[in-house]
Amino acid sequence: MLYISLFQSYLRLEKSLSQKTVEAYLRDVKSFAHFLSHNDEKIDDELLKNVSLKDLQNYMQQLFKEEKEASSQARAVSSLKAFYRFLQYEKIIEHNPTELLEAPKIGRKLPDVLSVIEIETIIAAIDLSSKEGHRNKAIIEVLYGCGLRVSELINLKLSQLFFRDNFIRIIGKGDKERLVPIGETAQKAVAHYVEGLRSKLNIKKGMEDVLFLNRRGSKLTREMIFMMVKEMVHLSGIQKNISPHTFRHSFATHLIEGGADLRAVQEMLGHASITTTEIYTHLDTDYIRSTIAQFHPRY
Repeated sequence: MLYISLFQSYLRLEKSLSQKTVEAYLRDVKSFAHFLSHNDEKIDDELLKNVSLKDLQNYMQQLFKEEKEASSQARAVSSLKAFYRFLQYEKIIEHNPTELLEAPKIGRKLPDVLSVIEIETIIAAIDLSSKEGHRNKAIIEVLYGCGLRVSELINLKLSQLFFRDNFIRIIGKGDKERLVPIGETAQKAVAHYVEGLRSKLNIKKGMEDVLFLNRRGSKLTREMIFMMVKEMVHLSGIQKNISPHTFRHSFATHLIEGGADLRAVQEMLGHASITTTEIYTHLDTDYIRSTIAQFHPRY
């Protein structure tokens, strides 16, 4: 299991991937190793080292027979390609057996998106007379107003707020920093929460700089945010499967529908590749037609 341990260190230290991503890579590689050893629990480094393209194709065929989703199969291919690129980089193997390995074709699923009216309906459903009301409103305003991931939201610090300059500093995937504009509406919601509920909390040691806290003065968890959003959507009466990430999708979609430059949206979302951002270009027919009518000389 030496090669997998070395791969794990490489992903964490050199690639700076999140714990969750590293675990997914390792899970796929270990699954392949068990397949090679005919489900023997012991992982044989020599088997992994001397793999052929045929071995890889047989493994993918097995995943297909097990009716694994296309997305899971594609992720397995991605993990194995990364693993064998690493072995080649470290000169453990001379030739990369995954070079001709193809991933299954998967359709790009368009994310669920809320309309502006639906977002306003959700915010209006928040009970501001409750203890956490203004905090919850500030959370939604920041999720939608800045397009943050949940992990970025719960780790947001007071020291990362630069309201005078109308932006916040975000530490995203791979510890990459980016500056994201924040509008007046979100700023006011955050200020109301900070000056109100947050100032009255008994904040735990080490949490003094964390923006969003629970009633015990500790950092919120991802699960808390998911539950909070589900409750808000239920109270608003909106019949959609909404998660915190939906507000990020809506942020990007509304910007692009409004004419924002794709590169600018990529920067704000913190996407490494613009192809990831392009998923938000699923504009409605009326908008596309009106844009052509406005700018095309022969329409």
